Amino acid sequence: MQIRYRRPFKKREDLKKRTRINEYIRAPEICLIDEQGKNMGVIKTTDALAKAKELELDLVEVNPKLQPPICKMIDFGKIKYEKEKFEHKQKVANKKTEIKGIRLSFKIKGNDLQTRVKQAQKFLKAGNSVKIEMILKGREKAHSSNAQEIINNFIKEFNENVKILQPVKRQGGKFFAIISPVTSSPSLQL
Repeated sequence: MQIRYRRPFKKREDLKKRTRINEYIRAPEICLIDEQGKNMGVIKTTDALAKAKELELDLVEVNPKLQPPICKMIDFGKIKYEKEKFEHKQKVANKKTEIKGIRLSFKIKGNDLQTRVKQAQKFLKAGNSVKIEMILKGREKAHSSNAQEIINNFIKEFNENVKILQPVKRQGGKFFAIISPVTSSPSLQL
């Protein structure tokens, strides 16, 4: 028995999203807008294409839902490039913040604690959130209040430069808290 595979159909949403340009415009008549934005009125599509080719521009369907559809003479390659450039900037601006982890031990003191503070500061300067966690083992579980105090003291090392997203919380034999950098809102800056 032979199994036949079919190609997947193109989704209708994808076809609707495409902008029709030049010869792909189906309507026999269109409402034409020239490169300066002036309304030229209702014209046959073939005449509009000829005018666009004279000016070395593309005929782009701006609003296909109207009868007749509205088309504009523009340089489509330039518009497409600017749109892609804008979308790329938006993608870069919407960078997801990561949650970096710092693990403390129950007996941490001195230089080890300062090393962890410096590492957390580096994460916070990069704009990431920091998850501070401490896993209690054996008899340490009997002194859970000390564990909370260690994590709170660790957070106090950052003064007012951080906001607490998740206060110290216990999950079984593990304590954790999540902090993130304080960002000044652009609307408050003058």
